[in-house]
Amino acid sequence: MNLFYSPAVSPSSHTFDKEESAHIVRVLRLKEGDSLHLTNGKGSLYECTISLADPKRCNVSLDSHTLFPPSPHPLHIAIAPTKNISRFEWFLEKATEIGVDAITPLICTRSERTIVKTDRLQKVLIAAMKQSSKTWLPALRDLQPFRELIRGPFNGQRFIAWCETETEALLQKVLIPDQPVLILIGPEGDFSDEEVGQAIAAGFTPVSLGSSRLRTETAGVVACVVFQQMSML
Repeated sequence: MNLFYSPAVSPSSHTFDKEESAHIVRVLRLKEGDSLHLTNGKGSLYECTISLADPKRCNVSLDSHTLFPPSPHPLHIAIAPTKNISRFEWFLEKATEIGVDAITPLICTRSERTIVKTDRLQKVLIAAMKQSSKTWLPALRDLQPFRELIRGPFNGQRFIAWCETETEALLQKVLIPDQPVLILIGPEGDFSDEEVGQAIAAGFTPVSLGSSRLRTETAGVVACVVFQQMSML
C-alpha cells in the first residue's frame, strides 16, 4: 500500500498538493476508486479512497483512522553534520527507517559543517518515513552548539560516543531500554577532550560503539540499531 504524508489532514477528505497529485495520478497511475494510505507524521494512519484522480489536485475520502501512540522511551540523536552533506542525509534516511524520535544537528569544536538546509533535510526525513511505512516523523531540531545542548534539560539516560579511548563501556552494556535516551555523536575529527569533559560534568556517560573507528554517519546508525535491539529485549 502506498503511503503519503501531509501535516494537516481534515476529518473526512484530503486534497493533495500539485506535486503529490502528479505522483499519484501520473507516476503511480492510480485512479478513482483506488486505495492509499495517508499519515500526518504524528501517529495517525488513514485508509483512503481516491475520489478525484486529478494530477493537479487529487482528492481522497478518509475511510478509517488508526492512531499509533508515540514511543514511551524516545531516542534522541544529537549529531554533527558531515562535511559531505549527502553522508548526513544518508544518516537521516537510515535512522528514520531503523527508528529515531528526534535529531539535533550539533556544532562542535572540530565541526567541518556549521550550516545546514533544514528544508532539504526535512524532505529526506519525510521520504524515509513514507518509504519505511512509519506514522511518526522524527523531530528535526535546530542546529545547536555543543555547549548549549549538553546544558539543556533531559529526563533520561545521556551518553556521549567517544572513539579516542577504548576504555569506555559499550553502549549496549550500559543502556537501560525502558528509559528515554540522548546520544551525542561527534564530527569527523571526534569530540575534543574539553567537550568530553564538559559532557561528563553535565551528566553524560562516555560510551563506545565498538572496536572499529566509525564514520560520523555510521556511528549514528549504529547507535540507532543498538537502541532498537535493546528495546526489543
